[in-house]
Amino acid sequence: MIKIVTIIGARPQIIKAAALSRAIKTNFSDRIQEIIVHTGQHYDENMSEVFFRELGIPLPDYNLNVGSASHGVQTARMIEGIEAILIKEKPAWLVLYGDTNSTLAGAVAASKIHVPIAHIEAGLRSFNKAMPEEINRILCDHCSTLLFSPTETGYKNLVHEGFNPENQAPFSSDKPGIYHCGDVMYDNSLHFAALAMKQSQVLRKNQLIADQYILCTIHRNNNTDEPERLQQIFEALLAIVKQSGKQIALPLHPRTAKLLKTNLSPECYQDVISNPLVHLMEPVSFLDMIALEQNASHIITDSGGVQKEAYFFKKPCIILRPETEWKEIVEVGAAQIADASKARILDDWSRFMETPPMDFPSIFGDGQAARFIAGELISQSQNSK
Repeated sequence: MIKIVTIIGARPQIIKAAALSRAIKTNFSDRIQEIIVHTGQHYDENMSEVFFRELGIPLPDYNLNVGSASHGVQTARMIEGIEAILIKEKPAWLVLYGDTNSTLAGAVAASKIHVPIAHIEAGLRSFNKAMPEEINRILCDHCSTLLFSPTETGYKNLVHEGFNPENQAPFSSDKPGIYHCGDVMYDNSLHFAALAMKQSQVLRKNQLIADQYILCTIHRNNNTDEPERLQQIFEALLAIVKQSGKQIALPLHPRTAKLLKTNLSPECYQDVISNPLVHLMEPVSFLDMIALEQNASHIITDSGGVQKEAYFFKKPCIILRPETEWKEIVEVGAAQIADASKARILDDWSRFMETPPMDFPSIFGDGQAARFIAGELISQSQNSK
């Protein structure tokens, strides 16, 4: 049996970890022991702990409780705590997800003491190094021994950066193995979609009508913290409501909720909170989010994960960022990049209303990515002996 340590810290990582934990429990429980480390990067009950219960993930074996802080302080605390755990547990692999500060801290801690790293969601690039996430994902990739890319584009990005697709096992951080394996979030969406439809009451509680509302999420700090950008986004949302008569469901990230009144003009803020078609909601659980995505007519978001889930459920998506790591969904016409421009958001809305996307090719795998990854962790552990 091999031991792996899985690092999670932010809500999306908790959700992604569910797919691997489920694959281990179902197919490899006698061959993999998983130790889960929660850094505590997100500590709000609705944004973190509820997901363990809802998704059936084992409770963390360790919780570093680092909480919110500046990038440097938060990451330093994580490195210290993760290093101590790795020295104690002596795992065959450290498993990292995505591109958060928890990801970066895990990569630094493990690489310094020569614990092999498996990076899930490797190869994603926005080509915008002003994004902290871009720095985190690049550094993690270049410290990793096994790199699992969810898309062909991500795999090609790795090749373009010098990763050799001809490398043969045994792999190392100097001679890593790269894979195009599909997306663990697609695994999750398939697994939880039926459960969400049965259990979630989020539409009823918020008086939302299926296919008659738009789902919107806003959480990135360049959107929430910059008044002009936030104003443009909400002016566009109000205009869409007025034009279409559709409802807008807007689960508020804590950062967005905190800054809404401060960073919107008084007139815009009043229009938002008084409009009966704008549903400002508390953060929702993963199953509720799946239900909201399944039943929306359109999705508007600055979340990378929600962009993908929009595609999984065949929903047109307007992206509130200047770029996306998920370039395939734009290339096939299922999503449009509007950034935080009111004019571009409204143009993209009109385009989707006139010509809705009809083709959603299978670009995120077959729903078995986590099982493949778990199998490779076992196989490459044997090769390294």
